[in-house]
Amino acid sequence: MSGYDLIGDVHGCAQSLKHLLNKLGYRLDNGCYRHPQRTAIFIGDIVDRGNNIRESLQLVRAMVDGNSAQIVIGNHEYNALAYCTKARADSDRNFLREHNERHESQIRETLVQFAAYSEEWQSYLEWFRQLPLFLEFENFRVVHACWDQNLIDQLKQQGVANLSDDKFIHKSAERGCFQWQVVDRLLRGTYLPLPNNEVMLSQDGYRRHVYRTKFWSLNPETHQDVVFQPDPLPAHIAGMELTEREKARLLHYGEEQLPLFIGHYWQEGRPVPIRGNIACLDYSAVKNGALVAYRMDQEKQLDPNKYVWVDVDPADVTPLGD
Repeated sequence: MSGYDLIGDVHGCAQSLKHLLNKLGYRLDNGCYRHPQRTAIFIGDIVDRGNNIRESLQLVRAMVDGNSAQIVIGNHEYNALAYCTKARADSDRNFLREHNERHESQIRETLVQFAAYSEEWQSYLEWFRQLPLFLEFENFRVVHACWDQNLIDQLKQQGVANLSDDKFIHKSAERGCFQWQVVDRLLRGTYLPLPNNEVMLSQDGYRRHVYRTKFWSLNPETHQDVVFQPDPLPAHIAGMELTEREKARLLHYGEEQLPLFIGHYWQEGRPVPIRGNIACLDYSAVKNGALVAYRMDQEKQLDPNKYVWVDVDPADVTPLGD
């Protein structure tokens, strides 16, 4: 194989994914999309939101099982796993992820589309546990939301590559412990609390006490310098200076480090690198955006001309009945 094609968050957009794979030169061969010279790498978040979640999982898993693709777990695969995994008898909860209105709304489309395929869904839940938390190659890295070298070094020392260990996954639901930090940081990213205990209403209708932050800012001074999400900060907060304590909470991925590919963050517009060594490939496909790939070879600095994308197929996102 001569190169890799990194593919952003699919979120049930199977038809769009087929268009993208065809554009990249992959062809269907005995139920598996293959390229004669390249390997696909999925950034996670195959499930939830879109109209074709089951077909998306079938397509991606066939490629992974057929050695034409690799994948890292996304926060939505983890959320599904935690939502469907019963807590231990001595826990104060019934499932690892609470069954509240917000969590139910996030996984609803997935559960509806698998309602008649319960055994198949259980098979995918077991598969999610085997998905790597991160991938590291000679010349680039892949993680769903954030590369935290300290946490990754500890995972390597402990021989932990995924969520297959029962103790690890049950501990991951206990806020503050190491296992929870791994899942929270690698799959959800970095964030800061809104100053003065303020609350903002996000575009998805939820009241939020924190906002997502960049983990690569150089010498940030204000909250606007580090915000990294579609929802803008309230103006009076955006210009507020960061305190030393807030600055100390920020993570920094250096410009000298290997190129890093992430998803998760709902980008918009024409795909371009965030920085010379960081690319976010989530371009809001399920929100009528684009499904995006980057063709990685041996470059040390990411090239804006190596993005390939397709506009979302209406069959993936148009509400049923419309």
